[in-house]
Amino acid sequence: MSFKIFVINPGSTSTKLALFEDETCLVSENVFHDSSILKTFPHINDQLDYRMDVILDFIRDNHLDLTGIDAIVGRGGSSFSVASGVYEVNDLLVADTRASKGGLNHVSNLGVQLAKKMQAIYGGRLFMVDPTVVDEYQDLARITGCKGVYRRAISHALNQKATARYHAMTHGQVYEESRYIVAHIDGGISVDAHCLGRMIDGNNAAGGEGPFTPTRIGGMAVTDVAEHFPDKTPEELVMMCTEDGGLSSHFGTSNADTIHAMVDKGDPEATRVWKAMIYRVGKEIGAMSCVLEGRVDAIILTGGLMRFADVEEDLRRYCGWIAPICVYPNELEFEAMAGGALAVLRGEIRARTYTGRPVWQGFRD
Repeated sequence: MSFKIFVINPGSTSTKLALFEDETCLVSENVFHDSSILKTFPHINDQLDYRMDVILDFIRDNHLDLTGIDAIVGRGGSSFSVASGVYEVNDLLVADTRASKGGLNHVSNLGVQLAKKMQAIYGGRLFMVDPTVVDEYQDLARITGCKGVYRRAISHALNQKATARYHAMTHGQVYEESRYIVAHIDGGISVDAHCLGRMIDGNNAAGGEGPFTPTRIGGMAVTDVAEHFPDKTPEELVMMCTEDGGLSSHFGTSNADTIHAMVDKGDPEATRVWKAMIYRVGKEIGAMSCVLEGRVDAIILTGGLMRFADVEEDLRRYCGWIAPICVYPNELEFEAMAGGALAVLRGEIRARTYTGRPVWQGFRD
């Protein structure tokens, strides 16, 4: 018996869509959205109908009949934090994600919402796999300099874990026995330390930590934020962390191809800003090498921006002394999402149930 699975993966600069039959991808598309368009929506949830139209256009343009679809998988967003795994989407998960209970105002919140709208049309079971709020942090990674304020685990867990597992499998290693630094480098950038199968620390990729990106402001001193943005509302500051910052702030567009073409032509500002972004990624990788106490089996680079050769070249120069660097330019998110649903449909694993209780609820002593 074969299974058909439809995959919906909204990202900060794109909507990625695919139809699978078992492990085979029948058709896929990555629809780019410029930040200048996304800025017109006051809130992430306001993009729901816009992104839904993109999905319906994809279905129509590819002459797909999704009647009787077995499963629809939506990218998981900012529900309360969860353990890694495959989850059957329930109404509580959709509501908590829409309400950003995990504290992340990010387009990944649309994944399960879009899947729910698709289910209303075509039926099928609903799943999410390794959402952005997978929390496996070690205790030391949670503490901040403000009592009662703790760091959140926010990352591209879906692609990071899928790529790390693929790397382990193809190199005769076991993910649960290995120590990797994985950098997802695209519209958002997350760099995490994977220790024996757990993501024990990393930058809050949509909260203002770590490198700036095509759409995100990245880490800045609080005093600089207070000085330069005194009139910004909290909502506007959050938008700078997710959509209005980074390359979009510098150039009015988040289109990496457009900006890199400027770099190729020798534009001094574009070159300076682009190089600074990659420099910041290198610094974050260095920080994660400290988390792993220098015992790093591999540095794994993945994500859409790895299509540019200079990104790999610069990061090898900055970080190649730490550990072997392996590059996987294409994300494995489609395969991870479809594969997770397929494992449940085949009865190989049981889907987890979202309960609305965060993974970490404070220190016990």
